Amino acid sequence: MSKLTVAVIFGGQSSEHIVSCMSAVNVIEHIDRTRYDVLLVGITEDGHWIKADSLEDVKSGAWRDGKVGAALLPDATRKCILLMDGDKVEEVRVDIVFPVLHGLYGEDGTIQGLLELARIPYVGCGVLASAVSMDKLYTKIIVSDLGIRQAGYEPVYREELEDMEQVVDRIEKHFPYPVFIKPSNAGSSRGISNRQELEAGLLEAARHDRKLLVEETIVGREVECSVFGGGSRGIEASGVGEILAAAEFYDFDAKYFNEESRTVTDPELPDGATEKVRQAAMDIFRAVDGYGLARVDFFVKDDGEVVFNEINTMPGFTAISMYPMLWRPGESARTSW
Repeated sequence: MSKLTVAVIFGGQSSEHIVSCMSAVNVIEHIDRTRYDVLLVGITEDGHWIKADSLEDVKSGAWRDGKVGAALLPDATRKCILLMDGDKVEEVRVDIVFPVLHGLYGEDGTIQGLLELARIPYVGCGVLASAVSMDKLYTKIIVSDLGIRQAGYEPVYREELEDMEQVVDRIEKHFPYPVFIKPSNAGSSRGISNRQELEAGLLEAARHDRKLLVEETIVGREVECSVFGGGSRGIEASGVGEILAAAEFYDFDAKYFNEESRTVTDPELPDGATEKVRQAAMDIFRAVDGYGLARVDFFVKDDGEVVFNEINTMPGFTAISMYPMLWRPGESARTSW
């Protein structure tokens, strides 16, 4: 049987560029080379597509100095990636793409739309699910119809920050400190403890997106659930994993660069909370028209109440990422829907 060609696309223009590269390493290492030929394509932070020569180049970052450019051709009759080395152009036919991209311009429906135009199958959610799940404000609007508890929030738009005092007054009227600030369509959240940090956090978040979310703090245990499937095969939910953050807030640095942050599979939760998390994860995945895979994040309060946090349609695949960890045999029960 002839092998298929899978293109692994990684990096990207988002604030999660480095995490995408870390995820790609694990994905590439686990592709069965007896069944697939692998084409590696990295996207730099300024949007340049480059062919990577090896896994080692991905690990070291040397791929960014590569001389062979790459481009995904939207022509549906060609189904290919162009490789450009000076005047030489090579057309590589691709059977499937694994876009290991987190955040904007990768997890938000943009590359999924390009792949739909090219009619090349790809791993992960489609255009709609990717777009609405990436936009945290619209995710909240969708989830509000499911009767699932979620953190209270206040939307803020970049142009409103011209009157910073009015915005801060509005937020302080709704929520006590600490609060969390999230760009609606960009990377990780940031914990805020006072008015000065709030103003700085809003300005920083506005660098990444026009729409911002300020959320109430939920005091509870941070848990995650992996989902897989969709379409005719139904949806499976893994067991539940718990985040044990080393810092006061489980932000970007605490998650990826603090070695004391840990994850625990199958933690002991209040009675009934585990099944509530699994069921809510599947309900949310279906509501956003999910397909393939996602990780759904929650808080579990001491009384067993489950509070939805967010959904990631291309979850991390780094060495510490919860998504693959929760599918390991013997570590998680599974629930189907």
